[in-house]
Amino acid sequence: MAVTLGIVGFGIMGERLLRAALAHDQAVIRPVAVWDPSPAAAARLAEVAPGLPMLDSPAAVIAACEALYVASPPSSHLDHAGAAFAAGRAAFLEKPLAADLAAARSFVAAAEASGARAAVNFPMASSPAVAQLAAWRAGMGAPRALGIRAAFATWPRGWQQGAAGWLAKRAEGGFTREVLSHFLFLTRRQLGPLELLERDATFPAGDGAETAVRARLTAGGVPVTVEGRVGGTDRDEANEWRLEGEAGSIRLRDWSLAERLEADGAFRPAPDALPNERMRPMVLRGQLDKVAALTRGQPQDLATLREALEVQEVVEAILGG
Repeated sequence: MAVTLGIVGFGIMGERLLRAALAHDQAVIRPVAVWDPSPAAAARLAEVAPGLPMLDSPAAVIAACEALYVASPPSSHLDHAGAAFAAGRAAFLEKPLAADLAAARSFVAAAEASGARAAVNFPMASSPAVAQLAAWRAGMGAPRALGIRAAFATWPRGWQQGAAGWLAKRAEGGFTREVLSHFLFLTRRQLGPLELLERDATFPAGDGAETAVRARLTAGGVPVTVEGRVGGTDRDEANEWRLEGEAGSIRLRDWSLAERLEADGAFRPAPDALPNERMRPMVLRGQLDKVAALTRGQPQDLATLREALEVQEVVEAILGG
C-alpha cells in the first residue's frame, strides 16, 4: 500500500515536493491533501493537481494522511509537526526547525524520547552529486581544510520574492538559514561535529536579514571557513563547497555539480554531472522514497531532528543569536 502524503504550506517548497510526489510511483507514495491559508495557493493547487483537495485546516490534512510534509514558515513548524506526532503520523519538516532555538531544543528532546517518526528536508541526503563526492573522498587521503562560499545577486533570490515577507526578515529568513545551512549539514555528514570558533554578521538597519557573514569552524577537527554575502554576482546565486585533502581536492558547485581537481590544476565535473534544475527531480524522488520508508519504520538516511538542530545551533550562533 502506498504511503499517503499530506502537505501543510503550499509555497515554493510545498509545490516542488507535490510535483515530485505526483510524478513518483503512486504505489510508493501518494499525495492526498494540502492546506494553505492563501487563496492564491488554492488557485495554484487547482492548476497543479486538479482534484487534489485543499482542506480547511492542518488538522484535516493530518487526519487524511500517514506522513505530513511541513512546508509552512518556520514559526509554525513545531506546532504542525507536534500535531502530526500526537495523531500518530510521521512528519517531514522543512528547515530550520523553528524560529525559536530553545523551542527547537525542547521539541527535539521530546520527539526523541517518544520515538516519533521524523526527518528534516536537507536534500543533500539524497543527492547523486554528494554520493559522487563521497566516492572520490576514498582516494583523497585525510581532509585538510574545507571552504564554503555563497553569493547572491539579491536576497531573497528572484524566484523567492513571493515569500519575501518572511525570507527577507531577520527573525526567520536570510541566506544563512536558507542556503548555508544545507552546506553545513553536508559538512556535518562528511566530516563530523561542528564547532564554531569565530563569526561575524552584517545586517542592514531595521529588521532586514543579513547581508554578509563570515565564520571559522571545525568539523570533526578539520578547519572550515564560511563566507556568504548579498552582492558580488549578477546571478541569482553562486555557491561552492570545496574540500582539500592530502592527495586531492573536490568540490560541489552550484548545488549539483560534483567536480574534482585534475593534474592540470582545473576542476572538472563528473561525467554524469547535471545542473541543479535537472538533478532536483532525482533528488526529490530519492527524498520521497525515504519519507515512505520513514513512515513505515524502515531504515533510511534522511536528516534527523538532531542533525537539523545541530546545524541550526551553528547557524543561529553565526547570526549572533
